[in-house]
Amino acid sequence: MKITFKLFASLEVHLPPEARSRHRIDLEVAPGATVADVIRHQGVPPGQCAIVLVDGVWVAASEWGSRVLSEGQALAIWPPVAGG
Repeated sequence: MKITFKLFASLEVHLPPEARSRHRIDLEVAPGATVADVIRHQGVPPGQCAIVLVDGVWVAASEWGSRVLSEGQALAIWPPVAGG
Protein backbone atom coordinates (compact mmCIF):
# COMPACT_ATOMS: atom_id res chain seq x y z
CA MET A 1 0.00 0.00 0.00
CA LYS A 2 1.12 3.57 -0.56
CA ILE A 3 1.54 6.31 2.06
CA THR A 4 3.09 9.76 1.98
CA PHE A 5 6.21 9.98 4.14
CA LYS A 6 7.31 13.47 5.21
CA LEU A 7 10.50 14.43 7.02
CA PHE A 8 11.49 17.93 8.05
CA ALA A 9 14.57 19.89 9.11
CA SER A 10 17.61 17.71 9.92
CA LEU A 11 15.65 14.51 9.22
CA GLU A 12 15.49 15.29 5.49
CA VAL A 13 18.80 13.46 5.04
CA HIS A 14 16.79 10.23 5.30
CA LEU A 15 14.92 11.09 2.09
CA PRO A 16 16.32 10.60 -1.41
CA PRO A 17 18.20 13.76 -2.51
CA GLU A 18 15.64 14.58 -5.20
CA ALA A 19 12.81 14.56 -2.62
CA ARG A 20 14.40 16.75 0.05
CA SER A 21 13.17 20.09 -1.32
CA ARG A 22 9.58 18.75 -1.20
CA HIS A 23 10.14 17.10 2.23
CA ARG A 24 8.15 14.06 1.11
CA ILE A 25 8.04 10.85 -0.84
CA ASP A 26 5.34 8.42 -1.76
CA LEU A 27 6.32 5.22 -0.03
CA GLU A 28 5.19 1.65 -0.63
CA VAL A 29 4.74 -0.16 2.71
CA ALA A 30 3.41 -3.57 3.63
CA PRO A 31 -0.23 -3.82 4.70
CA GLY A 32 -0.33 -3.65 8.49
CA ALA A 33 2.83 -1.51 8.69
CA THR A 34 3.05 0.58 11.84
CA VAL A 35 4.60 3.98 12.43
CA ALA A 36 7.54 2.22 14.12
CA ASP A 37 7.99 -0.08 11.10
CA VAL A 38 8.30 2.88 8.73
CA ILE A 39 10.66 4.79 11.02
CA ARG A 40 12.90 1.72 11.34
CA HIS A 41 12.75 0.76 7.65
CA GLN A 42 13.65 4.30 6.53
CA GLY A 43 16.61 4.46 8.93
CA VAL A 44 15.32 7.41 10.93
CA PRO A 45 16.72 7.39 14.49
CA PRO A 46 13.70 7.06 16.81
CA GLY A 47 15.34 9.38 19.32
CA GLN A 48 15.27 12.12 16.69
CA CYS A 49 11.51 11.80 16.12
CA ALA A 50 10.12 14.49 18.40
CA ILE A 51 6.82 15.20 16.65
CA VAL A 52 5.06 12.41 14.77
CA LEU A 53 1.75 13.00 13.03
CA VAL A 54 -0.50 10.71 11.01
CA ASP A 55 -2.85 12.77 8.85
CA GLY A 56 -2.20 15.74 11.14
CA VAL A 57 -2.96 13.88 14.38
CA TRP A 58 -0.17 13.49 16.94
CA VAL A 59 0.97 9.96 17.71
CA ALA A 60 2.71 9.42 21.07
CA ALA A 61 5.95 7.42 21.01
CA SER A 62 4.28 4.76 23.14
CA GLU A 63 1.80 4.17 20.28
CA TRP A 64 4.27 3.94 17.36
CA GLY A 65 4.42 0.15 17.52
CA SER A 66 0.65 -0.29 17.52
CA ARG A 67 -0.44 2.58 15.24
CA VAL A 68 -1.17 0.81 11.94
CA LEU A 69 -1.07 2.94 8.80
CA SER A 70 -3.71 2.81 6.06
CA GLU A 71 -3.55 3.36 2.32
CA GLY A 72 -3.18 7.03 1.44
CA GLN A 73 -2.29 8.29 4.91
CA ALA A 74 0.49 10.81 5.53
CA LEU A 75 3.17 10.18 8.15
CA ALA A 76 5.05 13.38 9.04
CA ILE A 77 8.00 13.61 11.42
CA TRP A 78 9.95 16.53 12.89
CA PRO A 79 13.13 16.37 14.95
CA PRO A 80 13.57 18.14 18.29
CA VAL A 81 13.80 21.88 17.73
CA ALA A 82 15.04 24.77 19.83
CA GLY A 83 14.32 28.42 19.50
CA GLY A 84 15.20 31.64 21.07
